[in-house]
Amino acid sequence: MSEKLGVMLCGHGSRDTNAVREFAVLAGHLKDRLPQYPVEFGYLEFATPIIRDGLDKLRAEGVNRVLAVPGMLFAAGHAKNDIPSVLNTYAAQNGITINYGKELGIDPKMLRAAGDRIEQALKAAGDHISRHETLLVVVGRGASDPDANSNVSKVMRMLWEGFGFGWGEVAYSGVTFPLVEPGLEHCVRLGFKRIVVFPYFLFTGILVDRIYDATDAVAARHPEIEFVKAPYLNDHPAVIETFVERLEQIITGDIAMNCQLCKYRTQVLGFEAEVGAVQESHHHHVEGIGTNGKAADGPFELASRPEAAHSHAHDHGHHHHHGHDHHHHDHGHGHSHDHDHGHTHTPYPHADHPLGPRTLKPDKK
Repeated sequence: MSEKLGVMLCGHGSRDTNAVREFAVLAGHLKDRLPQYPVEFGYLEFATPIIRDGLDKLRAEGVNRVLAVPGMLFAAGHAKNDIPSVLNTYAAQNGITINYGKELGIDPKMLRAAGDRIEQALKAAGDHISRHETLLVVVGRGASDPDANSNVSKVMRMLWEGFGFGWGEVAYSGVTFPLVEPGLEHCVRLGFKRIVVFPYFLFTGILVDRIYDATDAVAARHPEIEFVKAPYLNDHPAVIETFVERLEQIITGDIAMNCQLCKYRTQVLGFEAEVGAVQESHHHHVEGIGTNGKAADGPFELASRPEAAHSHAHDHGHHHHHGHDHHHHDHGHGHSHDHDHGHTHTPYPHADHPLGPRTLKPDKK
């Protein structure tokens, strides 16, 4: 029997009819983007169709291999346990193959979508307050899974640094801490003139409404600070593209390494100038010391040996830790410069940030 592929988008479901409608709209975009496959969707709870209904429809169309993706930003309990359990049970009962893809996760495309939403809000608010005087708060759903919660911090940091805001914080809509209202009250004390509140959510719903309500409540208590409410992600084209990529990854069997977020490989928000820059170790002078029982004679001895030269083009097919060092260590042994060992650095895009080290400044001595 020949293989017939179908696509299943698995959502959590919501009691909020607008959220359910938005998820259906997103599934419609995915259908348009993948005309070669039947595409269905379903929810774990609170809404219909449930996931089994969508799978029944695919089977009715002759599908015998389903590519299923969680319609979720991060992998917590629902993406890690609940959805796979439903899919495995269905596959066993109906004799079909279901391959499960990874969640949207931290991805340059998702960051671009988030950046666009924040940019939209900043444009509407006007440029009378500088980014250095602006604090960004990224609000996540909140889970009992610290891995999922920590992803919100990573998203926040990449947006904070990408935009060059004065400061960044995270808050959560439930389950964990800090909740939005105490989180914003903490932010108020930091002394910034504008606070941008960005819900890192795919869809609307009671939680997004609560985030905006909490923002209004804190804003009313602090009229001296301008609060800006950024829109949530919704069906941004880059979100659709990330879903498509997750489906392609199931077919190709690719494992998405964190090299995805390597600023040298792809356009990471705020660091576009460094895409394609030569990747080389900044530590030729110490690499390999001690491996043959003696230290290098001098700072350039190792670099002169071909095996230490690291002229490789950074093959991202590797499965070990990056051998190159993206970061600039301050080793605390008298280096006051930014490790300029004979190669040119792309200027840091936010070298004028008031809270950064003196070594970032373009006129550093």
